[in-house]
Amino acid sequence: MNSQFSTVFNHKKPIIGMVHVKALPGTPLYDRTGGMQHIIDAALRDVEILDAAGIDGIQLENQWDRPFMREAELGPETVSCLTYIVALAQRATKLPMGMQVHINGCVQAMAIAKATGCRWIRAFELANAYISNSGYIEAAGPRLMRYRREIDAEDVMVFGDFHVKHGSHALTADRALADQAHDIQEFLAEAAIITGVATGSAPDAATCEAVRSHLSIPLLIGSGLSVKNLGQLWPAADGAIVGSSFKKEGDLANPIDRELVMQFIEKARELE
Repeated sequence: MNSQFSTVFNHKKPIIGMVHVKALPGTPLYDRTGGMQHIIDAALRDVEILDAAGIDGIQLENQWDRPFMREAELGPETVSCLTYIVALAQRATKLPMGMQVHINGCVQAMAIAKATGCRWIRAFELANAYISNSGYIEAAGPRLMRYRREIDAEDVMVFGDFHVKHGSHALTADRALADQAHDIQEFLAEAAIITGVATGSAPDAATCEAVRSHLSIPLLIGSGLSVKNLGQLWPAADGAIVGSSFKKEGDLANPIDRELVMQFIEKARELE
């Protein structure tokens, strides 16, 4: 297993909890009445709940900046607001923290991580390409990995998705899923992320096992993992990024429920 990965997390199979940052200024769903303070308060509340529940790490993302802009279209307001929010979140916990900028804003995420002390970023499309609901998304890896070295941020890990959820993958349909996962490793990622077809949708256990056998880096489950399917999926993973299952009624718009987080962690630890 990647030594940097195992050093950052205190547990051999880390459970990373998601903080879905509310819509930022400049996006259609931004709450002008609540303003930035409303966004900050909600994010910090989720950070505190996850910390108190015993999570291993926290990842923030601009989940509500819908419809998502592609990397080249992301504005400075997104980067500056996220940097401020992540910096405040870092002060609220000693847990390792990571972040993601939708959609595939990997260079922006790396810059924010460097400025705020994040330990990793999530890259939706590190290798290959796909069609998202925001249009064509190409591989971020070649530019990202050079940028990471350029700004001396090699202590910031990259967790890379493959066969990205909410996407059309006709472009790579002739390549096995395990081969696409191996591309993430070849593109120098510190971990690979496997998901189902959509947020809250889980991959199947057989696919996880097949993919994991092709990798020498950790495989994280990045969507759909729940108390109900932990028994099938947890043995085939090296960790997880969890969002929907920690929300009341599984609704992303709802606050994180501490009891749900604690139940999930307890079940996962029992299975190890």
